[in-house]
Amino acid sequence: MRKIFSSQCWIEGKLQPATISIENGLIASVELGQTAGAEIVEGILMPGAIDAHVHVNEPGRTEWEGFFTATQAAAAGGITTIVDMPLNASPVTTTLAAFKEKQAATEGKLHVNCGFYAGLIPGNSGDLPALMDAGVLGVKCFLVHSGIDEFPNVEEKDLSEAMPLIAKYKLPLLAHCEVSDGFVSKEFLENPTSYQAYLSSRPQKWEVDAVDLVIGLSKKHECAVHVVHVSAADAIHNIAVAKSEGYPVTAETCPHYIYFNAEAIPDGQTLYKCAPPIREKANNLLLKKALKMGILDFVASDHSPAPPSIKAIDTGNLLKAWGGIAGLQFLLPASWTSLKGMMTVEEFIPLIVDHPAKFLKIDNRKGKIAVGYDADLIIWKPEETFEVKPKAILHKHQPSPYTGNELFGKVSETIVNGTTVYKDGAIVGNSGKMVFSKGSKL
Repeated sequence: MRKIFSSQCWIEGKLQPATISIENGLIASVELGQTAGAEIVEGILMPGAIDAHVHVNEPGRTEWEGFFTATQAAAAGGITTIVDMPLNASPVTTTLAAFKEKQAATEGKLHVNCGFYAGLIPGNSGDLPALMDAGVLGVKCFLVHSGIDEFPNVEEKDLSEAMPLIAKYKLPLLAHCEVSDGFVSKEFLENPTSYQAYLSSRPQKWEVDAVDLVIGLSKKHECAVHVVHVSAADAIHNIAVAKSEGYPVTAETCPHYIYFNAEAIPDGQTLYKCAPPIREKANNLLLKKALKMGILDFVASDHSPAPPSIKAIDTGNLLKAWGGIAGLQFLLPASWTSLKGMMTVEEFIPLIVDHPAKFLKIDNRKGKIAVGYDADLIIWKPEETFEVKPKAILHKHQPSPYTGNELFGKVSETIVNGTTVYKDGAIVGNSGKMVFSKGSKL
């Protein structure tokens, strides 16, 4: 048994002095105050962050990122559970056979816990019940081309076919909300290294129209809908209205949408390319306010890495570069650095712990310091700063837009299922497990 005391433990929604005992991978006791024989730690002792939006890419594209490297990076960033998206692996996770292949690919590689989503593509609605029986935590779809030809976008008829099935399982449909007009501007074609031209090529209206579509279908089919990576502040109002009317609509944004801004992104810097794009500072301030108000429910990394060779780093061609931000390791510090000026630590922690756990319906065993819960814990120092250096980045590939930035919030230790996995800058363990939904029948 290990006993840990911190003067700042995240218990019942507030920071307070407490001693936590860990035994057999679980929290065995929680005692307010300091007890005899407890190890004293400096910093906040809290549940590990939960990243509900990660692209791991294994099997099939492990040269982009794999479970071994992704979960190491997660542990270094204070994340104890990730959820893997269905589209960047090959085969894509749209059948039960593909899901089993992905599960097999995790063997011996999980430094943190990992859950999974199924994918919805045209024509695979019949595969969804088996995937949901197998324990996926939700179903992901795109309303615009995903970038992966094996994972085509759906249309309204596909959604109307699938959503009643998903609703029966009480799982969320996660939607990449952009609806393309199919038009690439002459400006962007002629100036492919211009960030402003790229930004103009994916206007806010794409997001707003898509959000309105899925909200309307959510109302019609009584299916929970989750809007991933909200970047357009123009979409916030309709999300807020749907929630106020009691519809099962949730939404997330990402650290890169609140940490970076379009005005400061130089031309030809493809590491900043993602979809939807990083928008202007005034827009991104509204995203922060929506997080504080509870309109946006939590922050997720949308870690979408790729080899430098397809990021077009050498040419700076934003038209050809693969879109995606490598940011898994920086979910916690980049989000906190962005938000610390407008919210307290107590207001911030739920955005990366409590709220994603509730959304994933794993809050009966994760995301809380309470007896019987999984001992997924971190020791975090919110006022301690560090510079992001390439040699400390544990993603498969080091290039990241966060490199060289000074961030607040250093993680000194990450404990997964009772075992220390990361401590003082080094990976020291490997104890992650697969995470399945409550309704899993396999």
